[in-house]
Amino acid sequence: MVEKPADDSEQSLITRICNGESSLFAELVKPYERRVYVTALALLRNEADAQDVAQEAILKAFANLRQFRGESRFSTWLVQITVNEARMRQRKQHAELFEPMVEAQDEEGAYTPKDFADWREIPSEALERREVRALLVKALASLGQKYREVFLLRDVDQMSIEETAAALNISIASVKTRLLRARLMLRDLLAPALADGWFSRAPFGKGSKPW
Repeated sequence: MVEKPADDSEQSLITRICNGESSLFAELVKPYERRVYVTALALLRNEADAQDVAQEAILKAFANLRQFRGESRFSTWLVQITVNEARMRQRKQHAELFEPMVEAQDEEGAYTPKDFADWREIPSEALERREVRALLVKALASLGQKYREVFLLRDVDQMSIEETAAALNISIASVKTRLLRARLMLRDLLAPALADGWFSRAPFGKGSKPW
């Protein structure tokens, strides 16, 4: 698994924090606070829980900063902590808003998509309708956790394949497989309710995702 290391300025900041300048930690995490919160919220689907998890992840990052080796980006390491904290919160609560969609029992199992057109992102004008956004949230919640995590980090947070793999501690091949299946399952869930032709439209360009 190849991922870009922390840049020199960020690594220098981390070194100074570890050497006693703890007040600099706020400067280190500030660019990533929203990403941490959004990741927690997407996984937990509850604002109060997401705030708690985001705060806990940042505190844990501070407490364990000496363990960061700089082999990946600091943001990737921080998101990994956030994902782990969200998973622990979910296990403690033992609660899911929706029943997970039936999925293959192992990573090599096949998911057979229904006979719809190729995956296309939902156009922004459709997302402006409250019922469409609610449908998307429900569809995401119905995915198995391993697929939902990959989809959220890759397509929502727009992390790279390598960053997603590092954050979830899985292989790049697993990221690609799970992402494809997540998109297929979402397409199959959403297409019947949105059978107005938007699947046949051209997808958004890079960087213009409406999520």
